[in-house]
Amino acid sequence: MIVNLPKLVESARKHNARILIDDAHSTGVIGKGGRGTASHYGLEKEVDMTMGTFSRRSPPSAASWSADTAVINYIKHHAPALIFSASPTPASVAAALAALAIMEKEPERMHKLIANADKMRKGFKALGFNVIEEPTAIVPVIIGEDVKTFVFWRQVFDAGVFVNAFVSPGVPPGMAMLRTSYMATHEDHHLDKILEVFETVGKRLGIIS
Repeated sequence: MIVNLPKLVESARKHNARILIDDAHSTGVIGKGGRGTASHYGLEKEVDMTMGTFSRRSPPSAASWSADTAVINYIKHHAPALIFSASPTPASVAAALAALAIMEKEPERMHKLIANADKMRKGFKALGFNVIEEPTAIVPVIIGEDVKTFVFWRQVFDAGVFVNAFVSPGVPPGMAMLRTSYMATHEDHHLDKILEVFETVGKRLGIIS
């Protein structure tokens, strides 16, 4: 879910706190040119640190921090977990740079990605599913019970659709979900197939009527 950044900024100012944004699911998806949550709200100058990953919206597996030099140096010297980190491989860095270049040169990909996710949100809701409303490439479908979520996951998997199941304690009790996520390269026939499978399984398990 996307944080209510304007409210967070207000609270941070009140308590003289710094703001760290986890943009793992936002970079390349929302904001100007895919610049993330701060850009989405027009509050780039109010955010002190931004954490991102290249394993969600672009090929390589690596993470990044963006902040003023003084902040980065402080973290390097005071974060115990830093000793367990490792530098990304040259190939991963090259892949990340190439992905960022594509985002800049081909903004239509981001628009297609958002359009795909919007279509699926509307499609799931039209079928009667409970979905979380957020303008990202991830569309969580709430199933409720942990066991029923696992059964649902297996049945859609057997029908040729892979999603991620999230159950407690990863989510609050009663909020077990199937987290569906989308790419700019998904076409309508892919998305229609997912909706068809979810409808079939949802009716079979009594989640929708």
